[in-house]
Amino acid sequence: MSASPAQAQVELAIGGMTCASCAARIEKKLNRMEGVTATVNYATERARITCADGVSVEDLIATVEKTGYTAKRPAPPEPAPTAEAPPEEVPGETPDEELAALRHRLVVCAVLSVPVIVLAMVPALQFTNWQWLSLALAAPVVVWGGAPFHRATWTTLRHGAATMDTLVSLGTLAAFGWSLWALFFGTAGLPGMRHGFDLTLSSTAGSSEIYLEAAAGVTTFLLLGRYLEARAKRRAGAALRALMRLGAKDVTVLRDGEGEREALSGRGGGRATGGRATGGREVRVPVGELAVGDRFVVRPGETVATDGLVVAGSSAVDASMLTGESVPVDVSPGDGVTGATVNTSGRLEVEATRVGGDTQLARMARLVQEAQSGKAAVQRLADRVSAVFVPVVLVLAVATLAGWLLAGAEAAASFTAAVAVLIIACPCALGLATPTALLVGTGRGAQLGILIKGPEVLESTRRVDTVLLDKTGTVTSGRMRLLEAVAADGVAEGELLRLAGALEHASEHPVARAVAEGARERAGALPGVEGFESVPGLGVHGTVAGHRVLAGGARLAERAGIALPPKLRSALATAGTSGRTAVVVAWDGEARGVLTVSDAVKPTSAEAVRALRALGLTPILLTGDNTAVAQAVAAEVGIDEVIAEVLPEDKVAVVARLRAEGRTVAMVGDGVNDAAALAAADLGLAMGTGTDAAIEAGDLTLVRGDLRVAADALRLARATLATIKGNLFWAFGYNVAALPLAAAGLLNPMIAGAAMAFSSVFVVTNSLRLRTFT
Repeated sequence: MSASPAQAQVELAIGGMTCASCAARIEKKLNRMEGVTATVNYATERARITCADGVSVEDLIATVEKTGYTAKRPAPPEPAPTAEAPPEEVPGETPDEELAALRHRLVVCAVLSVPVIVLAMVPALQFTNWQWLSLALAAPVVVWGGAPFHRATWTTLRHGAATMDTLVSLGTLAAFGWSLWALFFGTAGLPGMRHGFDLTLSSTAGSSEIYLEAAAGVTTFLLLGRYLEARAKRRAGAALRALMRLGAKDVTVLRDGEGEREALSGRGGGRATGGRATGGREVRVPVGELAVGDRFVVRPGETVATDGLVVAGSSAVDASMLTGESVPVDVSPGDGVTGATVNTSGRLEVEATRVGGDTQLARMARLVQEAQSGKAAVQRLADRVSAVFVPVVLVLAVATLAGWLLAGAEAAASFTAAVAVLIIACPCALGLATPTALLVGTGRGAQLGILIKGPEVLESTRRVDTVLLDKTGTVTSGRMRLLEAVAADGVAEGELLRLAGALEHASEHPVARAVAEGARERAGALPGVEGFESVPGLGVHGTVAGHRVLAGGARLAERAGIALPPKLRSALATAGTSGRTAVVVAWDGEARGVLTVSDAVKPTSAEAVRALRALGLTPILLTGDNTAVAQAVAAEVGIDEVIAEVLPEDKVAVVARLRAEGRTVAMVGDGVNDAAALAAADLGLAMGTGTDAAIEAGDLTLVRGDLRVAADALRLARATLATIKGNLFWAFGYNVAALPLAAAGLLNPMIAGAAMAFSSVFVVTNSLRLRTFT
């Protein structure tokens, strides 16, 4: 079997598109190239292209330019400037400059158009030779104000195509040309003659009526619609731009005289506990010069420059801009911090672990941008309609004109109906329906710490009825914690914790670390230990504060001939039935207490399960732990169904079995062992606090490790899908209703122009409602 040719992913920024049919034309031309598969998004003005190894970017750009549009390589979605030179930029106006130019054109045209419309609509204001004043005011509007439509029409006609601009340009120029003929060669130019449009057409309209108010009004309405649409599209993409601006621009790096790091004590599972940089010279440099392994300083109020590990200092970090979590998170040596978060209090020294495009912020920006550039299945139908929309409307306009004339109507009425058909047709609403909702939905998701990988994910969220929840790291914290200390009669709890914690502090075992950390939190500083010795599989013993202390399982106490009083035996049994780990503590030959350790359930997990149930989902706990532990965790958070003692490869089989039963399955997980199940499920939700393998396999990424965000993600995805469907319903319904009305002569061109302009504005505005999702 021969290897498939290498495939390259290319993204181009497309310029000059004015409607969905433009995007359809470019997409069609690119897909005709050998080895090229392309999708063009009108709302984001981007083309995503998969091409064979022999196809160059220059070839792709040339194809777009031959179609009548511009193309360039977009700047990479970096949150902060890098030391590397940015890609070559094609000169041109920025989006804000384009918006300002469009606003200026709109204001001038509106000022000129209002008198023209008022004079035509209010006969009492029509003075002698008023027609010539209307011509003087309307001509700049039609010629200069409509120049963007005429220029785009000429460009596309030269390439043998037609777009929405063709319809607008033909309609307005036809109305203006008819008016010129009437003024110079008909009776409309005679002094004292009164002319103008009624709001509805009349079969008795005179052949010499002038349509200047229609030509000027339609142009102004369309400019208004285009301005509002452009401004709304700009607002729709604001969340992604804000995300990319979060990163720091420069950073204080410790360059010279850095001291050796203190040796790690081994406590905390590899967490640094004493690392620091001493005597380092602080140098302020651009963040692009930062390299993995560099140490940098983050002072109170400053933005963390890049992802890293705290090596000195303690503080609270505000990650709300990145994760949506409003409460700052305490960090100390050994804790990880994420670039673009804000240090709120103490001074931190951080060692960079990821820089540039590898940081979590850059990866988030890429995921959001890729999702916004994709197309949902429901958009394909709209694309197919948009591709043939303009030719069909042109044919319909000619048929309308011919039909009215053959029916015996006068030329003015026939012409007006045809112009209304040209102007009211709107493929833009179809093209904007899906991408604008995606722009706003994915942007809002990024603000809330939810990354939607692509539009096709949205369809899956609607059908999901069962959600599998991994236990460790998803429902629980993933770290062993000291939950309970039961002291024997006559023993103070503080003394029990100090002696047991001091002994366990010298051990590497996860249970020992949990005991030591819990003891330090509850009882304060711990004494030293002498003669420490570990008994594999049983526990540890040593001398603490003059006492010979042992800590471990019940078998270690039995081996030492130590009997447990009834109180401690009861505590041991309770721990066993609840699936928790019990540590027996004894000193000087007597049992002194039992410590209970467990992977603690996250405080928000029970609330999250209730939220998932409210969405109509059936939660199932899926874990490799023993059944007793799983049942205890499930009972605590309110899950009825448990599948325990499952190997990683068996998780995929569980997903397959549930799907075979007719269920649509979502999987929530965070570990490497969850990656296969995340990929196999109908919908994979990866906890962003988990492994890269899990994140890559998931369809939705939850940036912070709060299970409640899973329910929020499903709600947001469903709301985005509902918005898309509402937009498409409106876009199709508008055209289906409006075209027959225009062809029947029930709309004049000016009203048609206003309706067409606001159809696109409605779609974009409806999408913007997702910005308020909570």
